[in-house]
Amino acid sequence: MPRLAIALVVLALAALASTMTYSGFLVIGVVADFLGTGRVMAGLMLGALFARFPWIRNGKPRVVGLIPKPFRRPLIVSLLALCLVNFLSRGEVVPAAFTGFATAFVLGFPWLRRAMFDRLVASVSTFAGKNAPKRNDDR
Repeated sequence: MPRLAIALVVLALAALASTMTYSGFLVIGVVADFLGTGRVMAGLMLGALFARFPWIRNGKPRVVGLIPKPFRRPLIVSLLALCLVNFLSRGEVVPAAFTGFATAFVLGFPWLRRAMFDRLVASVSTFAGKNAPKRNDDR
């Protein structure tokens, strides 16, 4: 059964990656349409906007970018919401579904990561014989 579980997880991750990639393709197309440029130029502009580079300051490695950390996720969600509204106004259902799923995933990912991490820590701490932390999972 572990092989089946691993295969299902890999399949789900591949489906998620392809969905997010297609949503990025759609976002670049909508941005290119709004700016009146080609997809390549819009992709390069978005890539430069969201790029993050390693930087060493005072002997400590850091990652810097044009957009500060608190503004990255809201900007990505606003771009996805703009694309969602654009596709819904045109009546295109399939691209709207992909961008809607990507928006929901970007918004729900912090909760999902926290819930999974808490569950893993709880299972490891009970296995190690340590006191289990209070559960904050609603399940």
